[in-house]
Amino acid sequence: MKNKYAKAAVNAVLHFQNNSVNIVQSWQYAVREQFPNQIESQKKGCPKSAFLGLCEDGFVKGVPVGNYTRGTLNKSYAVKAVSILKANRNSSINSKQLWELVMDGESKTPNLQMDVVLALAESDLLNI
Repeated sequence: MKNKYAKAAVNAVLHFQNNSVNIVQSWQYAVREQFPNQIESQKKGCPKSAFLGLCEDGFVKGVPVGNYTRGTLNKSYAVKAVSILKANRNSSINSKQLWELVMDGESKTPNLQMDVVLALAESDLLNI
């Protein structure tokens, strides 16, 4: 896994599976673990909304469908990324390539959303 948000996503799922807390609390725990003294990094919205958006729609193994985020735009990027991964199971796609496919020609700077999606996929934590 390349970055701390990717690690946080995987750790949040594992924390959720092993503790009786909700997935939002598990995300908060995981980012505090990755960024112990960086409050702004703990609050960063894009990777959080991508992660919780996938959880919300039942894409993350073991996490029940629910209402976890208001970040609809980043959620939509993550959900689209999952459908792209599903359609390209046998090919290796990195986060930059995945972002370009999700954006479909739109010029927008990524903010770690695809790292979260790919980390979950690589850890076999996505329902795809």
